[in-house]
This record gives sequence, structure tokens and C-alpha cells, in this order.
Amino acid sequence: MGPLSGPLCPKALQETLGTALKQSLKTSDATQAKTRVAELNQTFTTIIKEAQAHALATPHTATATAAQGPRLAVGRPRYQRARLLGERLVAELAQAYLAEVSQRLRPGSFKSVRFALSLLTSHLGKNAISDLSLSHGKEVLGYITQLSPNVRKYRQGKDAGLVGLASLSVASEGITLAPQTQARILKQMSQFLDWCVGEGELGANPWEALKVKDRPEVHPHGMLSDAQVSILLAAKDRVLHSALLFGLLTGMRSGEICGLMAEDVTAKGNLGRFVSIRPNAVRLLKSKAAEREVPLHGVLEGLLDTTLPTSGRLFPHLTVDRVVKRYAKLRHLHPELHGTVFHSTRKWFITQCERTGVPEHFTATLVGHHSARSANKLTYGLYSAGISDEQKREIVEGIRLPQDVVL
Repeated sequence: MGPLSGPLCPKALQETLGTALKQSLKTSDATQAKTRVAELNQTFTTIIKEAQAHALATPHTATATAAQGPRLAVGRPRYQRARLLGERLVAELAQAYLAEVSQRLRPGSFKSVRFALSLLTSHLGKNAISDLSLSHGKEVLGYITQLSPNVRKYRQGKDAGLVGLASLSVASEGITLAPQTQARILKQMSQFLDWCVGEGELGANPWEALKVKDRPEVHPHGMLSDAQVSILLAAKDRVLHSALLFGLLTGMRSGEICGLMAEDVTAKGNLGRFVSIRPNAVRLLKSKAAEREVPLHGVLEGLLDTTLPTSGRLFPHLTVDRVVKRYAKLRHLHPELHGTVFHSTRKWFITQCERTGVPEHFTATLVGHHSARSANKLTYGLYSAGISDEQKREIVEGIRLPQDVVL
């Protein structure tokens, strides 16, 4: 709703008040807007009556200026600019949404949301948010199901929108995104529409009932065998070798390893050195459970004494992105590693714990998982103070690298 014009001023008062009184409404609620129209009309009437009374009491002279004119004691109410529900464009709202979520999402998660919203706005960005319907949602989902994993790597796909990417995918590749990836993109778009509802820009989410037809299937990355561990460590990769040892002997995630600081390492007498995994300026943690203290294996203590920095970051040149790409290079050089990723080192550590008889909730404490439940449904995270440093040390020292590994 645009600015509302009030009544025309009597000619005698136009020098003071102008030809017409106008006041903008500021509300997103149409019912409130109607109420405020009546309020303002009453206010305008009062203003004119006051002006007429002042005009009679203080006659104007030919030389009077506007600044010398009568002052009115009636205040004008201030409202937010009125706007019809749903009139803002999808692209405009998407920008506001991304600015908000960028403050609370980690870079990787934000990048994923930004990609989903770029697909949406490329196709429907010029539409008013209220124009979106279930039919639009089905149309968008249809294009999403045609996308291939590598389509953005093509030169033509760099700046292409949703429709262009779908066409390029069909023409260039015979594979499509996994169902869980399709579902994630659709969910991120739907979460944006939920946000619009919460912001009062939309009455209801028209895509709430949309689902990906194919059932999402999880394809976990492979767990490293002892033979593959031997290949990885024998390669002595100048970038990843020390980080691989940390992954294998602590079960840390790649992001946790990249963010390790020398100051995080503390000595505990005859129990050796421990490392505190906690949020810092380099990286956040996946969850509250990920904040933990882990004993360092003897092999890792040797690295601290001989190879790694004594202050600042232990791996100053590593990022998660570089870890991923470097491991991919190792996979290319050693085909025997096919199906594994850096995260497979964490799986290897957990498997070794299981094979040496470590209780599941002990392992969960070491690797930063939410605590497991016992056979009688006791939740350890709620009712236990956790395992002792002595128990942690015993578990970690029980982990053995393959016998043929030469460090």
C-alpha cells in the first residue's frame, strides 16, 4: 500500500499546510492498514480544525512567511511504510535471507545454501514472493532432478541458471545428482520460504508438501583396510603425511586437525600429552559433543618433538579444501585407495577401537560423537561424568598401525 492522501486543505490554509495532507502508513497487515486510514483521517480533520482556529486568532499579513506562520500542536503518528503481503520479489528476499544466514552458518554450509538460492532466483527471482505456487515448485524440482554432479565445471555452466544447467546436464552427461543431494537443494529452498513466512512476507509455504520421489540412499565412504593404511603412510606425502597420522591415531575430523594449535597440547605427567579440541579462530566444531580432550599416541608425541611447530597452528598450510584435493591426488596415484576419503582415517580409528573391545560410549567420547546408550537405554551423556584420562590413554595406546608401516 503506497502513501495515503488526506483531505484537501481549505484554500485559506494552503499557504501553511500545503494543498493536501499526506501521511504514509507503515504496516504489513492489511487489516491494520484499514484501521489506520480511519485514524489518520480523524487526525487530518483535527489538524485542519486547529489550523483554522489559529488562523482566526492570528490573521496573516501579506509579508508573513511560512516560518512565521501559526504552529500546530497536533502530532502526526509515525508508522512503518505500508506494503502489501507478498509484493516483494523473490530475488530481493533471497538476498536478505543470505545476508542473515551467512552470520550463523559455516562457510561450507553457507556455500551450499547460496547455490540452492542461486538456482531458485535464476528461475523465479523476478516473481513476487506471493506468486510462487505448488506448480512452480514442481517445475523447479523437475529441473533439479535433471542436474548432474559436474555440470558447473563446464564453461557453459559457469553463469547458467537452473534451466540452462538442466539442459546442459541432459546434453552432456548421463548421470544426475544423487537423490539425497536433490532433496537437500529442495529443502534449502523450502527453508527460505519458511523464513519468508516467519518474516511476514508470505502467508504459508506453498512448497511444504514437495518431496523428491526417489528415496535418498546413503552411500558412505569406504573404511580403510590395513593394506590401504600402509599405502597411505608409505607414500609419505609432504602435505598430508602428518595429518594422516593424526586422523588414524586420534579419529579427528579433517577440520579439527586443520585447526589444531600448539597451545592446545598439554602434558599430564605420566599420562603423557593430551590435545584439547575446541572452537577457535581457525575453525568451529560440528557440535557441542565434538569439544573434547584426546590423549596423543606415542607416534604423535614424536611428531610434536621433531616435525610440527612449537607455537601457533600445528598445520599452518592446511585447510579442509586442501586436504580433500590432496587426498584425491593420492587416490589418483594409488588406485588401491579407490572409494576412500580422508574421513576414512576416522573410520579406521573407530574400527580399531571396536576390534579391541572398547565400549561404544568410550569410543564416542574420544571421537566427539553424541554419547551412546547402554543396553538398558541409559544415556551416558546425561548420567555419566565420562571416562577418565587413564581410560582414554589405555584405549589410544591400544591402537596399532599395520606392522609393515615404517615411519
